[in-house]
Amino acid sequence: MARGSKDGRRRFGLIRQLPSGRYQASYLGPDGQRKYAPETFARKSEADRFLNMTEVQLARGDWTDPDRGKIKLADYGETWIAQRPNLRIRTRELYAWLFEKHIKPGLGAISLAKLSTSAVREWRAGLIAAGVSESTAAKAYRLLRAILMTAVEEDGILPRNPCRIKGAGTEKAPERPVLNVAQVIALADLVGRRPVGNVHKKDDGYRLRYREKDGLMRAFSRPFGTRAQAERTLFQLMNDGRADHTRDDRYRALVLLAAFASLRWGEVTALHRQDLDLDNATVRVRFAYTEQSNGTMVLGPPKSRAGVRTVNIPRSLIPDLRAHLDKYTENRPDALVFRGLKGGPLRRSNFNKATRWVHLVAVLGVPGLHFHDLRHTGNMLAAATGATTKDLMRRMGQDSERAALIYQHATNKADQVIAQGLDVLLKAQRDDGDDGPAGALVPVA
Repeated sequence: MARGSKDGRRRFGLIRQLPSGRYQASYLGPDGQRKYAPETFARKSEADRFLNMTEVQLARGDWTDPDRGKIKLADYGETWIAQRPNLRIRTRELYAWLFEKHIKPGLGAISLAKLSTSAVREWRAGLIAAGVSESTAAKAYRLLRAILMTAVEEDGILPRNPCRIKGAGTEKAPERPVLNVAQVIALADLVGRRPVGNVHKKDDGYRLRYREKDGLMRAFSRPFGTRAQAERTLFQLMNDGRADHTRDDRYRALVLLAAFASLRWGEVTALHRQDLDLDNATVRVRFAYTEQSNGTMVLGPPKSRAGVRTVNIPRSLIPDLRAHLDKYTENRPDALVFRGLKGGPLRRSNFNKATRWVHLVAVLGVPGLHFHDLRHTGNMLAAATGATTKDLMRRMGQDSERAALIYQHATNKADQVIAQGLDVLLKAQRDDGDDGPAGALVPVA
């Protein structure tokens, strides 16, 4: 292709020699404004090559405006987050924190046009070297990649995404614990027990006193280095039958429903009385609570589009749910099924504190168990009934491909089969344990 006329003048762009002896290349952009090469050249042939490449990019539609590429990543990233109103509250807060804490300090001062794969690689290596976990580093990398993908595909600022590090966005999360049916029932029972005792700081450490079954207070034989150690021992004494306890079963049904209906924390705490159909053994998920970083509780839609769903539950849960509604839930359709001690939405931190969750799960033999692991447990138990992946996704409220979302509307019978399979597991556990009230779950000692 000819690049100039016979008299030596270029057909596309201009090249002029500066007083320094270097060459400056410029051309008219699609907007009619003159654009200059980002740097000057030592030889005229280099400036000529730049203009030739730029002309090809314009012809192919691959050209990006160099002036727009001067924007700093700090400014572009903050705008990117602000311009996504549909992000869930917790997601927005996570993005803002990741960007401010891990992306902006290392890359924020660099203009988009000068971001390179090597710069991104060096930034990521710096995070790992500074002690940032691989999981957090992967989240930060995925956020950076998403921001720069917008700069490529929507804004046309970059010709390609510099985030090209293989495996950098992959998280290798540790395997989460899965409870069996007996452990779920045991946890539901433990969550309502409160050992009777106290812990006091003394000169030699933390001293523990507890009440025995006969009502007498007894001092533990030795001091503890931390309050947590003393409290955990108190719970172990209760579990062993040596320390007396009180009962508050307001969270028993919460544990059972989260596990055997595969509900997220925000979903189960947002249930209203009208969402439970005990006659048909179903629970309707319409909302989810989200707690913002400032402590505000926000009621909104579930995590995903598939999150709005009706889940069949094992009929063995009905006596526990009915007892809970009668004792702890106001007799109004819009009353929260599970409330905080003061009547408002149940906060995860208050639940953990009231139940001493950390000590409970340690006594149960699964230290480090998270409440969300109950949902994971329910999913695993449901899978054990022989349900298909698509049926499980519907039950879990998990988004997948469009075909799966369409298919879910025709799988209610399959979900009933899952609930019936869970019911068999629950009844088998009940029959193997001690006899209790007809139809009620019996805790495992």
